[in-house]
Amino acid sequence: MRFSVALAPIVALLGAPVAAQTDSPTPDQRTPEVTVTGTREKALLSETPASIGIIKPEVIRQTGPMHPQQILGQVPGVAVAVTNGEGHTTSIRQPFTTSPLYLFLEDGIPIRATGMFNHNALYEINIPMSGGIEVTRGPGTALYGSDAIGGIINVLTRGPSATPDAALSLEGGSYGWGRLMGSASTGMTGFGGLRADLNVTHTDGWRDKTAYDRQSAGLRWDYEVDGRTSFKTVLAYANIDQETGANAPLTLGDYENNPTKNNFSIAFRKVQALRLSTAFEREFDSSLLSLTAYLRDNSMDLNGSFNLSSDPRIESTQNMSYGLLAKWRQDFAGAWRPRVIVGIDLDQSPGSRAEDNIITSRTGTGANTSYNSYVLGTRIYDYDVTFTSVSPYVHTEVSPFERLRITVGARYDDLSYDMQNNLGAGAVQANVNGASRFYGQIADASVNFTQVSPKFGATFQIDPQTTLYTSYNHGFRVPSEGQLFRAGNDTTGVRALARANALLTLKPIQANQFEVGMRGEIRSLGYNVALYDLIKYDDLVSQRDLATNVTTNVNAGKTESRGIEVGLAMPFTQHWRLDVAASYAIHKYVNFVTATADFSGREMEAAPRVLANTRLSWTPTEKTLVQLEWVRIGSYWLEASNSATFGKYSGYDLINLRFNQQINKSFSVFARIMNLLDERYADSASVSSNTPVYSPGLPRSLYAGVELRW
Repeated sequence: MRFSVALAPIVALLGAPVAAQTDSPTPDQRTPEVTVTGTREKALLSETPASIGIIKPEVIRQTGPMHPQQILGQVPGVAVAVTNGEGHTTSIRQPFTTSPLYLFLEDGIPIRATGMFNHNALYEINIPMSGGIEVTRGPGTALYGSDAIGGIINVLTRGPSATPDAALSLEGGSYGWGRLMGSASTGMTGFGGLRADLNVTHTDGWRDKTAYDRQSAGLRWDYEVDGRTSFKTVLAYANIDQETGANAPLTLGDYENNPTKNNFSIAFRKVQALRLSTAFEREFDSSLLSLTAYLRDNSMDLNGSFNLSSDPRIESTQNMSYGLLAKWRQDFAGAWRPRVIVGIDLDQSPGSRAEDNIITSRTGTGANTSYNSYVLGTRIYDYDVTFTSVSPYVHTEVSPFERLRITVGARYDDLSYDMQNNLGAGAVQANVNGASRFYGQIADASVNFTQVSPKFGATFQIDPQTTLYTSYNHGFRVPSEGQLFRAGNDTTGVRALARANALLTLKPIQANQFEVGMRGEIRSLGYNVALYDLIKYDDLVSQRDLATNVTTNVNAGKTESRGIEVGLAMPFTQHWRLDVAASYAIHKYVNFVTATADFSGREMEAAPRVLANTRLSWTPTEKTLVQLEWVRIGSYWLEASNSATFGKYSGYDLINLRFNQQINKSFSVFARIMNLLDERYADSASVSSNTPVYSPGLPRSLYAGVELRW
């Protein structure tokens, strides 16, 4: 594999002198790191053949993230871009994308059904008050099923404390930012322990008409019946209301000289999400039974800015979910330490979609078009759809000798959609930006997918501080309900109906990943390195015509993502520490022919080769933290043909500064300066109406607050 360009700076880093930290524990004295995402229960990271980045709760608290971007980039190979509010696109071993390639979990439970993916769904989780984050890079389908191609983000809830406690945090800052976070725990009693969390956030937004509000609350009850039987119940709720410019891209002149301008001021997004789960665990002498029942209720009203130029509409989607995750783990006696985990995931998610075309009032042309108001037009979609999944799996582990741990597993997924069209078959005519367009309506339909997903991995412990691992993982992603049953518009009723019927032939995306990695410690230096090759087949893309902005979903061939990821933790004196998360990757279209062009051999758009997050932390006392952060996003092509006409976006470098000071046991103060050097940069860049456009990122901003604990 061709990694010589990427290895040069990494070898230089690994070869740099590292001063010993005399007061730190020796490697043998440190507590072994564990993960829960690899097997759905606590397991040694050293015996997990996967690249899993762990962000601890104290790091989340010190960082005080206002957006997932500000915390997830601390994991090598992971980057999140801001759309608006807490909306986002994600890049994990893939370009920045809104495609359904990632699985978002809360305590191991998907926060949405497979068929109802939302690329912004992390805003439904109360990340700044979470109990930790685990990010698995690459496919995780063999354990978690569809969606987990690029990676898995598992946000952990905080459990009750051993004794009663409470905390209140209040902060304010630039552009009308304000956030109140409160938490209280009963401590552990004879009836278990209860923790309650509340997050109320508001910002006016730094650009025109980009205000954002969220209210989220969480309740967790832990009850241990005896030393072997326990219950955990989690209730989470989020309400989000935002004026969503969804980046509101601008032509170069406005981007440089009038960045607060928002051409999509009529756009909005209103989201409600409720999740309730109860997990039961019973340990036996050499086995474990785990049963987790859950309920989800998601709804969203959306006027998406990304639709206004080609398919303007108000969308209303609703989805309920009822599910069960059942697992049995059996450990066997013997020198080989055999372990077998068998389980089944069951999910039924009835939902609905209703859409009304809107007639907009506009000024300007092309990429400079401004959408100023709208009136409701024609009902263009109205259907009910139920997603059902039955997914058994098996996971086995064995150690032929002490230092080698081999993992083999597979999952079978039977996934289906049943759709009832309330408009009936035919075509609906509507006024789309002054032109007559048609929306094809298929009759009631059922679609079924079955899939077997294998995995293989091995870890080898070279010495107590060094582990090698390698793995092969297969992943897949079934089309979402919108990709199957919402074809968009066309110029005639016949074409629109043919387009709608064609979607029923869409196939799941397939992915194969080979990976090798090493993690460990050298004196006080902690490190992890991973090399991977991720190939996707039958890639499901929403391909956009650059001239008309019309999109269509197609299975469009083969792509390859190949890269190296490095994480370093260097406490080089008692008071100074350097943390680095860096990656170098090339994402290419290998065999990729669409109705509009042949992109084979080109680099994928919105796919920076370099992602890096570097943090220098100074702790002059145990109560003081000053942290300087450098975020690097490398250059990337603006569109898929890699045309010199449009060229590349140069990427950006951001410097952030954080300060935390504990005054006494009960009182702390904190401050953050984001974009310290006030750089003009783009959260995203692309081509619209044959014109390069850029979505300006947050200017220099100051935030400060206080925290009370008792």
